[in-house]
Amino acid sequence: MRTSLIFALFLSLLACKPALNQDITTEEIRDHLQVLASDSLKGRYPGTPEDQVLLQYIVDQYKAAGLRLLDGTGLQPFSMAMSIEAGPDNRVSAGSVNLVPDSEFRPMSFSASEDASGPLLFAGYGFQFRNDSMAWDDYAGTDPAGSWVMILRGTPPAGEDKSPYTNYSEARGKALLAQDLGAVGVLLVSPESLSPTDELDALTGRQHPLHIPVIQLTRTAAGKLLLQAGLDSIGVLEAKLNESASPHSARTGVQVRASADLIPRSVETGNTVAILEGADVVLKEEYVLLGAHHDHLGFGGPGSSSRTPDTVAVHYGADDNASGVTGILEIAEKMQGLHPRRSLVFATFGAEESGLVGSKFLAENPPVDLDEVQAMINLDMVGRLNADRQLQIGGLGTSPVFRELVDSVNATYGFNIKYANEGYGPSDHASFYAKDVPVLFVSTGAHPEYHTPADDLESVNLEGTREVLDFVSDLALALANRSDRIVFAEAGPKVSGSSRGRRGGITLGLMPDVTYDGSDGMPVMFVTEGKPAAVSGIQKGDVIVAIEGKSVGNVYDYMSRLGDLKEGQSVVVRVKRNGDPVDILVKL
Repeated sequence: MRTSLIFALFLSLLACKPALNQDITTEEIRDHLQVLASDSLKGRYPGTPEDQVLLQYIVDQYKAAGLRLLDGTGLQPFSMAMSIEAGPDNRVSAGSVNLVPDSEFRPMSFSASEDASGPLLFAGYGFQFRNDSMAWDDYAGTDPAGSWVMILRGTPPAGEDKSPYTNYSEARGKALLAQDLGAVGVLLVSPESLSPTDELDALTGRQHPLHIPVIQLTRTAAGKLLLQAGLDSIGVLEAKLNESASPHSARTGVQVRASADLIPRSVETGNTVAILEGADVVLKEEYVLLGAHHDHLGFGGPGSSSRTPDTVAVHYGADDNASGVTGILEIAEKMQGLHPRRSLVFATFGAEESGLVGSKFLAENPPVDLDEVQAMINLDMVGRLNADRQLQIGGLGTSPVFRELVDSVNATYGFNIKYANEGYGPSDHASFYAKDVPVLFVSTGAHPEYHTPADDLESVNLEGTREVLDFVSDLALALANRSDRIVFAEAGPKVSGSSRGRRGGITLGLMPDVTYDGSDGMPVMFVTEGKPAAVSGIQKGDVIVAIEGKSVGNVYDYMSRLGDLKEGQSVVVRVKRNGDPVDILVKL
């Protein structure tokens, strides 16, 4: 059935294929966008039948342009975890009480898949806070080690004033603190103000798990466990906390036995890759890579990055990033007749919206020698050139030749260019900058329709897109024909001058690998020269596993740990370097 659906979709789009033409035209741009931003492709969500049709469409365009397809197929497949489902072994019991999965409890998406037993400890709001004038410690006078800790989500009410505890309200941060203190598991309960209907959160997103099970209970289910323990109802305990404006914890002798079982669901998707061999017998062994991401948000909805999460509808992504993919296809076709000296690699990336997954996969598994890639040009949202002819180009500082070269090419076009030197940015070029490849990021910028269903074909400036694509093709040709190698230079990532982070904490001046889904440490993709990480000796490729003796399993743990640090403090950061532990003293 799935194969038949893919074939039917492919046939329906086949009739829309634009004719081969080595000039970039508005007619061809429209033809591509009518396919890429169509209802038929349903928002180009990774791992769907429509995703497979999309990949085949792009590969067929490469083939029609006379390019050499990677491995003969033009496809670089990879799998990725896109969702999490509850497995069959989810259990919570205490005494004679056995709770019902899904209706009374559900594991949190960041829970470990583990089982544990221990006495029940009610620990209020489950955080520790102290400043010059006040303090709140739900664990004062009690040791949670070995216990299942029941915690209220949210924070105590703060009247009309902004709560000083807001930054401590995050459920994952509370569970991480309980883990640090030795708890064997966490039971989260929503206060009445947050969940008057007693509903459970849905499982969403990727896991990024802690090391202990974390389970959400309905208020009714929490009341059953508290009754077994001889404690007041959750409503009475909550009222005591709020009325006294001070912590209130209670240890019990009741044993909780619970298990969390989560199953990551992976999907198959991929990148597309094709190569145009250079005309110079020597320089053809060097490459200029042009790339754009081909995925989008599908139907959007809650849990997606849609800016209209309450609207479930096709998110066409005509500008983001059907325009960039169109650029790759049109430039590839045009370059065939220009005989560049260096070889050109054309790629489209899957799962960019999920955290640059496809481009990172390609950078880790390059189709050519990455040391010979002289430059990477990333096209992301190039379809909305405005009346002021504003064009954004990032990465100018990643090679000393870029600024002069861009200005030289722009002399023909007269774009009003907004320059940015930094090589890191929220798009696929960041994956290659992390590998010391000079990068250029070309975009016409954000707009109100970004990540909404209104980003459709009618909103694209076709003539402006044609000009931008001609400009990029001239820029790529100039890079491909340049006799000298293109030297890489570090430029960023940009770190705010105050270095203040979440919860008043510190940034170390490094770029974490946000795509890592496990719990064994946080890989470092890039270290900024002159910032605390670089000054102290943390290196690109290190994996941070602890800060001040507190474990770091992934980027979420890392950000929580930073929130507990203060400017001027010296801390020990433990990293794994080539598999070996190294302790590094970092002055903040």
